[in-house]
Amino acid sequence: MKPGPSSERAVILAASERDAVKTAHLIKEAGYYANICGDLAELERQVASGAGLAIIADEAIRTADLAGLTRWLNEQPSWSDFPIVLMSEGGGPERSPEAARLGRALGNVTFIERPFHPTTLVSLVAAAVRGRRRQYQTRAILEDLTESESLLQTALNAGHLGALELHVPGFELEASATCKRFFGRAASLPFTYQELLEAVHPDDRARRQEVVEHTLKTGADYKIEYRNIWPDGSQHWVDVRARAVRGPDGGIRSLVGVCSDITARKTAEIEREALLAQLAAERSALAELTATLEQRVEQRTADLMKEVAARERAQEQLRHAQKMEAIGQLTGGVAHDFNNLLMAVMGNLDLLRKRMPEDPRLQRLVDGALQGAERGASLTQRLLAFARQQDLRAVPVDLGALVRDMSELLERSLGPRIVLRLDIPDGLPPAFVDANQLELAVLNLAINARDAMPDGGVIEIGLAAWQAKNEQTRNEQTKSDPALHPGNYLKLSVVDSGTGMSPEVLKRAIEPFFSSKPVGKGTGLGLSMVHGLAVQLGGALQLSSAVGKGTTAVLVLPVATAAPEAASPVPVAQPVKRSAVILLVDDDPLIAMSTMEMLEDLGHRVIGVNSGPHALDILRSDQEIDLMMTDHVMPGMTGIELAVASREVRPQLVVLLATGYAELPDGTHVDLPRLAKPYHQDQLRERLDQLLGQRDGRHTAAASASADSLAAPSTVSSSV
Repeated sequence: MKPGPSSERAVILAASERDAVKTAHLIKEAGYYANICGDLAELERQVASGAGLAIIADEAIRTADLAGLTRWLNEQPSWSDFPIVLMSEGGGPERSPEAARLGRALGNVTFIERPFHPTTLVSLVAAAVRGRRRQYQTRAILEDLTESESLLQTALNAGHLGALELHVPGFELEASATCKRFFGRAASLPFTYQELLEAVHPDDRARRQEVVEHTLKTGADYKIEYRNIWPDGSQHWVDVRARAVRGPDGGIRSLVGVCSDITARKTAEIEREALLAQLAAERSALAELTATLEQRVEQRTADLMKEVAARERAQEQLRHAQKMEAIGQLTGGVAHDFNNLLMAVMGNLDLLRKRMPEDPRLQRLVDGALQGAERGASLTQRLLAFARQQDLRAVPVDLGALVRDMSELLERSLGPRIVLRLDIPDGLPPAFVDANQLELAVLNLAINARDAMPDGGVIEIGLAAWQAKNEQTRNEQTKSDPALHPGNYLKLSVVDSGTGMSPEVLKRAIEPFFSSKPVGKGTGLGLSMVHGLAVQLGGALQLSSAVGKGTTAVLVLPVATAAPEAASPVPVAQPVKRSAVILLVDDDPLIAMSTMEMLEDLGHRVIGVNSGPHALDILRSDQEIDLMMTDHVMPGMTGIELAVASREVRPQLVVLLATGYAELPDGTHVDLPRLAKPYHQDQLRERLDQLLGQRDGRHTAAASASADSLAAPSTVSSSV
């Protein structure tokens, strides 16, 4: 027989060729296969290539190195125990120490003492071959088991099943990695039966325990579905099925089974049951109301059409809000740059008017240019209001008192053909607004209402509290303005009975520069400014109108959490009698030049730089600085950042922020005096006098306190 994984041949190693041939002849005559090996190395190769047994003469290996053969024998697979027949002249291990040594080294050894009868040798060979055949059968069984186990694991993986075994009575749990995953545990972490019990949903624990006890008592299959809570708090469903395994004594030794995650199925079943219940209810209702089926269908159709219309309106509002946001960003950037240009124009015109000759014609030209620049400044303020980038001073304000105080101004502005009515209840909470900007917004709305009633009419201004706190209210508010958040608001409404607006005009009413008025009768920025102001304050502008039925404009404003502050007289800035050293920081050369000229014309000494880092270099030097005046939007370092850094160098330095709008970064809370661009030289002088006067007052108070503290010890010692 050739070598191979199931070979039954005998490989022979004898002391002489004659003995080897004789032994092989005897084996072949008995019907078995035999191969003769010339030396131990060849025997090792033949054994490794496949054989049923080996017949070895002890004198052939007595002095040989058996390391290779013993290594192969020790590395045999678990099913193999290769048989060796050892021919010995000194007898077995009980009589020969050498035989005992070889027996220990070679393992499965059968000794035959020479001379021996041929029948004895053949009998030993037959027994060894039968044993080797059983080993081959064991190998096949193990291979089948391994394959079956692999197929079982493949089936478990394909079915997304986890395996588990619960040993009783100790309740020791063995769980596969997949099973652990179904309970939210990592494969590398232990998972005990106690942890499994704690993971079961509290509402399912009693039911699960009853099923376990029934299985252990009766031996019935264990089948249950229950919820378990993962360590992250999420809830999942598992389906566990197990069968009792009994021991030799007939008692239950363990429960062996599988588990699967059925969260998706259970969720679908719950939803399906809910839908079925809903369907059953609807069928019952339909059965009871068959007579009104047509009416119900019509009503449902109308409801669906309303929902579709509401969804379309919401989508249109979203698109409109996105459009207005983009326009606002563009408008804010243009207005800020325009402010800077107007700053240079107005500053230079101020200086030019002071220094030009006394020529009435030139005076009129400069005055006209200044009026045009101021109108441009007013235009930019409205653009910044629309873009929600104007500098607001929002404080708690009593809106009722504010509107009542405006009534005389409104009546004068509206004219004799307009009747003004106020509906302002008592006890309303204060609103969180900028009073000056809100007065301008109310005046704009009132004038728009007047212009919509060329033949006269009635304008009603009312105030009412409004609260957004429940789902219904939030849905109502979303229809009006999706940007509003739940909370407490005040609604300031301006209602007219004028010509109204068409739906097309109403959609574009708050766009900047859009106006339904004739050319020259409006800038198209009134409603834009009101809208921007409301949104910047955290509220909204809501417009409703119909042609021939008038217009209602509602300002939704947030309620303040604090009470309005009592009005205090504004301190009058005293002119500063001395020349101050002012550090001017502005990256725009036009503005820097005109501002430096105005400051020097006011008698101050100016140090001009074009960046924050350059200004910090000067502040770190010994140069005397009384005040720093800085722009905000500058490359590299903003004015706010410069102010913060300057306090680390000179904590007492007065900093004046000159900016066109409040473009402060999120999270920055720096209380700085500001001067809004564009400004006149008089406004600049007044602001500087106020700040420098406060600074001088603090220095005088500090010097007086220091003098008092120095005088105190001498006074005490003299009294002693």
